[in-house]
Amino acid sequence: MTRLVLLDRDGTINEERNYLSSPDELELLPGAAEGIRRMRDLGLAVVVVTNQSGVGRGYFTAETVAAVHQRLGELLAAGGAKVDAFYVCPHTPDDDCDCRKPAPGLARQAAAEFQADLSRSFVVGDKVCDIELGQRAGATTILVRTGYGAEHEAFAGADYVVDGLPEAAQVIERLAAAECTDA
Repeated sequence: MTRLVLLDRDGTINEERNYLSSPDELELLPGAAEGIRRMRDLGLAVVVVTNQSGVGRGYFTAETVAAVHQRLGELLAAGGAKVDAFYVCPHTPDDDCDCRKPAPGLARQAAAEFQADLSRSFVVGDKVCDIELGQRAGATTILVRTGYGAEHEAFAGADYVVDGLPEAAQVIERLAAAECTDA
């Protein structure tokens, strides 16, 4: 079975912007492309799982989110990296859906589409909801200190806490190598 890395978007891959609503506002965090490239080099599928309640609130459209993701793909490609898929929850917290993080709906969808084992996968993000998603999915959780991560570090309950995506890739590489020697 495939192993996944499920990445949060805002504050994890790109600079946190309150309701990012334009591809022109997108800016990668330092080391984001490097970290994602290293994860893929390990043979892992890398997907983005993101809450985008701005759609449900009417701040921007699903087409705007798609344009942001297209631009994100271009910026990552310029750094030699690629994301395999994007999974988006467009709902507001009041919609009571099963796809809004920390609910595991999007993680389960990604696992089904990639024929992945979530218990052997990783969730990386900068918020408590990202870590809770990973816990609910049975994945290994990694909190990055970028975005809101430094504020959430004390109470997120992540398996690992790192500075950013390059360090997250190092943790994943170390865990994958240890698993190979244990097998």
